[in-house]
Amino acid sequence: MAQGYFFSVEGCEGAGKSSQIIRLSQYLMSRGYEVITTREPGGIAIAEQIRSVILDRKNTEMDGRTEALLYAAARRQHYVEKIAPSIEEGHIIICDRFIDSSLAYQGYARGLGVDEVLLINEFAINKVFPDLTIYLDVDPELGLSRIHEHEDREINRLDLESLAFHQKVREGYLQLVERFPNRIVMVNANDDMDEVFSKVKQVMDKFLDSIVH
Repeated sequence: MAQGYFFSVEGCEGAGKSSQIIRLSQYLMSRGYEVITTREPGGIAIAEQIRSVILDRKNTEMDGRTEALLYAAARRQHYVEKIAPSIEEGHIIICDRFIDSSLAYQGYARGLGVDEVLLINEFAINKVFPDLTIYLDVDPELGLSRIHEHEDREINRLDLESLAFHQKVREGYLQLVERFPNRIVMVNANDDMDEVFSKVKQVMDKFLDSIVH
């Protein structure tokens, strides 16, 4: 059986994760890989139910720790039900957000502590991290403007946060890039979609070349 790999794509709101994941999955399939795409929170029925609670715009009174624990719970179920089996079956699985979102949003931006949020999430995922994480770095103002340009995009509770909050999220991600340099690769996502994907493809090619040789 072929070796399975786990990739995640991270970024602030409006970074273009979904579009890049579609292109990346198509590219990998063209190279002969079996690819599964998924998202967090969500990806499977139980986690999608938790997602609806977390992102409901009516739940503005949600406590920060409650939010962090709900994300970890959704992640646990997603991991055991979909991510781990896909890796074991030899697939490449690409996840739209994973543990780093919790570290940046709840750990850093919410002020709960990156190490504290890391601890509960390591428990949730048996300390299994992605083989590669591509972080799409976008200026928060640009990212939020992209969101509001697309009327069909889901506007969730986190989209309603202040610009200052989203700037803190970006600060959190930049700290994670420094903390986990062997796993997280940053790509400038301020450019147009084609240019960003060219960089994403280069990152992926470099990773795949490293595991072949």
